Amino acid sequence: MRILIVEDDAKTADFIVKGFQEAGFQTYRCSDGADGLSKALAESFDAAVVDIMLPKLDGFSLIEKIREAKISLPIIVLSAKDSVESKIAGLEKGGDDYLSKPFSLSELIARVNALLRRANATAPATVLEVEDLRVDLLTRKVTRAGEKIDLPPLEYLLLEYLMRNKGRVVSRMTIMEHVWEYHFDTQTNIVESRVCRLRDKIDKPFQRKLIHTVRGFGYVLE
Repeated sequence: MRILIVEDDAKTADFIVKGFQEAGFQTYRCSDGADGLSKALAESFDAAVVDIMLPKLDGFSLIEKIREAKISLPIIVLSAKDSVESKIAGLEKGGDDYLSKPFSLSELIARVNALLRRANATAPATVLEVEDLRVDLLTRKVTRAGEKIDLPPLEYLLLEYLMRNKGRVVSRMTIMEHVWEYHFDTQTNIVESRVCRLRDKIDKPFQRKLIHTVRGFGYVLE
């Protein structure tokens, strides 16, 4: 886990960094708000700990700019101010939690872990990937090795279902029920036909094949 720590007080920063490193985090430390913003915009982090009273750019402004950039980074606010108004301001600017100084390091780490659990539990996947095959669930864009692949609706739904079940063998009947949402005659070859067409686009132009037939059972994408 990568955590960004933006704290200008050297002693406090050393204390926080040491605690998170001992808890198994990779720590990245910034001593002013401008540097913290630059780091947050340029790199990917799992969480951030941000002090409010920072040089160059205060913590409230830093958090606000991170949110304006549409970065959904879990942020815990640190502040020497314990007032209700300050806590409300920190949360309204985009902070996810607020901890007043002085604080317990174990409580800070526990709160960050709680934010991470919440973020992982609530954030739905928007991209499915298997090796160099990529499906963007929001735009329905399919690419392999960076090349765009155009699929009609049923073939797209079939691919999405196989990717959501990557590594698992799915039967013809299961595919019919989930992709077509209908119970077809078990003698129909509609699934085989669609899988064949999908292979022509997903596998045939590439050396490594991803869609495999498991005889007597069904198909697996891996």
